[in-house]
Amino acid sequence: MALPPRTPVPRRRWGIGVLLGSGILVSFLDRVNLSAAAPQLAREFGLGPAQLGILFSSFLWFYAVLQIPVGVVVDRLGVTTVGRWGALLWTAASAATAFAGGFGGILAARVVLGIAEAPSFPAVSKATGHWFPRNERARATAIFDAAAKFSNVIGVPLVAFVVSRFGWRWAFGVTSAISFVYFLAFWALYRDPGSDPGLTRGEHDYIIAGGGVPEGRPESGGIEMLGYLLRQPKIWGLSIGFGAYGYSFYLFLTWLPDYLVSTHGMTILRSAGYTATPWAVATVTDLLVGGWLIDALISRGADETRTRKAVLVTGMLFGLAIVGATRTTDPDWAIVWISVSLGGLAAAAPVGWSLPSLIAPRGGVGSVGGIMNFAVNAMGITAPIVTGLIVRETHSFTGAFLAAAAILVIGVLAFVFLLGRIETLPGPGAQAPG
Repeated sequence: MALPPRTPVPRRRWGIGVLLGSGILVSFLDRVNLSAAAPQLAREFGLGPAQLGILFSSFLWFYAVLQIPVGVVVDRLGVTTVGRWGALLWTAASAATAFAGGFGGILAARVVLGIAEAPSFPAVSKATGHWFPRNERARATAIFDAAAKFSNVIGVPLVAFVVSRFGWRWAFGVTSAISFVYFLAFWALYRDPGSDPGLTRGEHDYIIAGGGVPEGRPESGGIEMLGYLLRQPKIWGLSIGFGAYGYSFYLFLTWLPDYLVSTHGMTILRSAGYTATPWAVATVTDLLVGGWLIDALISRGADETRTRKAVLVTGMLFGLAIVGATRTTDPDWAIVWISVSLGGLAAAAPVGWSLPSLIAPRGGVGSVGGIMNFAVNAMGITAPIVTGLIVRETHSFTGAFLAAAAILVIGVLAFVFLLGRIETLPGPGAQAPG
């Protein structure tokens, strides 16, 4: 753990943190635009709940499958190269959606978008490890994770406004333009610490002394590293636990606006306002609990494993509040329960996203992040489809919400019994400490 510096340390790293968070925010605008535009798309192309479920999940088909190989690629090629090309391709994919002529065209564009954004979280997780000491990692991670939540606070109302005024095609055009601006900013500003001309020697030494992840390629081959990681119970505990989080997250991300429209009879514009409320709560708990509180406690000497795992488990348990939404017909109370659920999950999320940089062997952060993100997004594929099928068969979201709660319980058990201590794994062939 880094000791407080005797002289003020420059804060270049926090500017990089904001840049990385901006990228996640923009990438999620390109994801949530479909959920806000879905009611209008359904009317124009005659789509039912099951077809919408397929469209909602299509982004994740290749996004999830590519997480593990993309993690290896990020470890090999670095954040700078992969981040630039990914941002450019997802800009083009979002623009292509605006010109789609029906279900097939939208489906193809969403698949390409998933391929383009596949490196996002492994790359940002790796960059955070390079740029921040361990005792600042929770706040740094909370910046980009809160950005994912905040994208719904501003993104859904923005897209809903554009859809209501100008039609759904313009909504995808607007988000594509925003993505292109981010691509230019990332190209101009991001470098790893060792190549950044704006980083002082003092700040670089502070990062390294505090446990910043050293730059460089893995000491072993990508396949060897991957095989080694997949044999570790710690990796399985992380992946199963965070996969359970991913199921609920993507259920809310894709279906919440339609739930409010179909269950509570709201207009698209009114549902966007209601949708923003739980995501705003999630943004606040993400930053304050998952970020600031954890770093504050660890800096004051609290045990790192107990602190991080306590927030993980408690946040997941608060996620079970989704059950409350099944017990009311009042939209205001439904949003209260959903806000509690999302707020708890958001508090746990920065811990999960920070773990790859905290437990991975040297050169393996991208691979651990890829494995974990594969689990999250495999459940993200499942959640929209299963929800659509349940709604089609039961004409209600009750069963879908109860299924999400059951999966969260499994995730809590994985965190408790498989994750173990939050400490760096020895590399392949190395002896475990002690």
